[in-house]
Amino acid sequence: MTDPSPYAPWDPNSQPAQPSQPAVPPQPDYSAQPSYPAQPSYAAQPAYPQPEPYPGAAYPAGGYVAPQAAYYPGYPAYAYPPPAKTNGLAIAAMVCAIAGLATCISAPVGAILGHVARRQIRERGEAGGGMALTGIIVGWILTAGLLAYLAFIGFAIWMAERDGAFDDPYAMVSQALMTLAG
Repeated sequence: MTDPSPYAPWDPNSQPAQPSQPAVPPQPDYSAQPSYPAQPSYAAQPAYPQPEPYPGAAYPAGGYVAPQAAYYPGYPAYAYPPPAKTNGLAIAAMVCAIAGLATCISAPVGAILGHVARRQIRERGEAGGGMALTGIIVGWILTAGLLAYLAFIGFAIWMAERDGAFDDPYAMVSQALMTLAG
């Protein structure tokens, strides 16, 4: 005897239940064609009349033909202009000016190349005005900084020479240490 509850413990000696086959309803027979009553015949309808031709219009043998629509060409496709070529001197000006951050020598070269590149850009209509302007600004700022640094070093050397600090190198070191000590 098997317990009908699905939560009952499993008995290994019991036989599995055979699934019951559901009843299949009988299928209708579609092979026989139904017969329909004969259709009534209709009298032939009169043909639609052709439109009256306009005065002076001659129809072809097939009858009235609608006139073809006139062909109006559309607007031409809008073509974008090719992008302007970037000026090579503008690129070189920006690179030299930025390299001047590390070398301090190429900054004036970048500023001068930037001026030449701006003139060429105006004459030729090329791109790269922003790069040329960057080369000019960064180049002249770094050049001014370099000149100010060189002027400071020159002034410091002149002051040290005037005070006689270079007469005795040991005195120069001791004077610097005394200044730092207070």
